[in-house]
Amino acid sequence: MLSFFPSRMFDRSLLRTWSQLTVACLLLIFMAGAGDTATRYNQIGHQLMCTCGCNQVLLECNHVGCTVSTQEEAELRADLGRGDSNQLILQNFVQKYGPTVLAAPPEHGFDLVAWIAPGLFLLLATLGTALLIRKWKLHTVAMPPEAAADAHTDAILAKIRRETEL
Repeated sequence: MLSFFPSRMFDRSLLRTWSQLTVACLLLIFMAGAGDTATRYNQIGHQLMCTCGCNQVLLECNHVGCTVSTQEEAELRADLGRGDSNQLILQNFVQKYGPTVLAAPPEHGFDLVAWIAPGLFLLLATLGTALLIRKWKLHTVAMPPEAAADAHTDAILAKIRRETEL
């Protein structure tokens, strides 16, 4: 009798092997999800600033007993525990603490100017300075016409030359 499935596919040992592989794959999937939360916590925590006034990244605030950073880290863990997206978590922190809580300005819209303007101004200032130097270099100064020599001036110049010769 020909069958689509070979008879050994339904062996107990083969079935046990398949079930063990399935359980192992599920464990890997769940463990990858747990690692993903830790990665997201680290990633988002480095995009936020501690609001205690130390001007340090939230996860790197090194004040001894800083209650602000521990409170904000707990909020971050709670947001991640609820399953909020990264963008939603950042928006919640901005609404609660203001835009200064972000370690870097948003990379879209008008806030993009904060990224582009310094480099652009430096480039324009360098270009303007180079053009100004070039203009100064090309600018020729007219020399005054040489004065006509008279006898008195020639006598004084001759005396100066004799006295300064060594």
